[in-house]
Amino acid sequence: MSEDDNILRSSLQGDRLVLTALGPWTAVHAHDLEPVIDRQSVPNNQVRAVDIDLSQVKPLDTFGAWLIERLVRVWNARGVEVRMLGMPEDYRGLIDEVQEANTKVVPVPVPQNRVIVVLEVVGKTIVKIIDATKLILQMLGQVSVVGARAVLHPTKFRWTSMVVHIDRVGWNGVPIMLLVTFLIGCILAQQGIFHFRKFGADIFVIDMIGILVLREVGVLIVSVMIAGRSGSAYTAELGSMKMREEIDALRTMGFDPVEVLILPRIVALVISLPILAFLGSMSALYGGGLVAWLYGGIDPDVFLARLREAISLETFLVGIIKAPVMAFVIGLVAAVQGLQVEGSAESLGARTTSSVVISIFLVIVLDGFFAIFFASIGM
Repeated sequence: MSEDDNILRSSLQGDRLVLTALGPWTAVHAHDLEPVIDRQSVPNNQVRAVDIDLSQVKPLDTFGAWLIERLVRVWNARGVEVRMLGMPEDYRGLIDEVQEANTKVVPVPVPQNRVIVVLEVVGKTIVKIIDATKLILQMLGQVSVVGARAVLHPTKFRWTSMVVHIDRVGWNGVPIMLLVTFLIGCILAQQGIFHFRKFGADIFVIDMIGILVLREVGVLIVSVMIAGRSGSAYTAELGSMKMREEIDALRTMGFDPVEVLILPRIVALVISLPILAFLGSMSALYGGGLVAWLYGGIDPDVFLARLREAISLETFLVGIIKAPVMAFVIGLVAAVQGLQVEGSAESLGARTTSSVVISIFLVIVLDGFFAIFFASIGM
């Protein structure tokens, strides 16, 4: 008698294979049971039916029941009829549970055409962009309606909330904005002097710094900083309120969340960003002038005189006009992403990241459109 006969005795009766399970079928004996099951799973063309006798199995746990079920599925897959005989009542529930487990057929992955895969990805991306655009336009309409209502009824506007957010966005953001723009001005001046010096045109660095900072870099850097600092904070705040169902509670009490939560934040951004852009531009010019003096040997009086010749009021207006529009867009995107948060921390993090990325992307796109527009009208 072989060792297998002590675990799973087999006998072939015509075209019927009779298997008799013996002894303990538990996870402790896995090293003995699994090789036996593997050997009994070998195909046999003579077998047309299989009987598995479980009357002499004791004890039986989930591992042993799964080995028996695995054997049944292997023979069934070959079109062989399998019967389980003498099943003890104590183990019937366990075997029934195992039979119900993992019954779904895993589909075999079919290799797809790469062109189709690329087109599918592009199509899904376009759909996501269209959906995001719809949400932003919908929020634009809601904010416009609520804003018109606030203009007609100023007493209903949340002035206190707006002032609080101006303090958080504007006043508290001044130090970091001044530091970053100061460093940007220093870098522009150093690089400009380093390259212009090769042509003996150090003085034209002042023109470059003045025009570039006031028209483009000042407001763009501040807008990007606001999108990362305040836009993400707005999204996180609104998303947290959405997760705690505070926004639903406002609607239940008869308040409009756009009027109570979103409009004051957007107005605060629209007021604060132009101020920060102005302060940032002045800081960048100061940093550029300091580097021009210490590194380029350009006297401060010469720097200021040349700066007055290089720039005009239009140069300043081109930059400052962009600021409220960019602030409005940042506020819209932050509000839309915040209201799309679902009930998990993962969703909150994803929406906050999306808010920053989309805001910065739209800010840069708007800056490009403004550059084309102002160039077309001669500013």
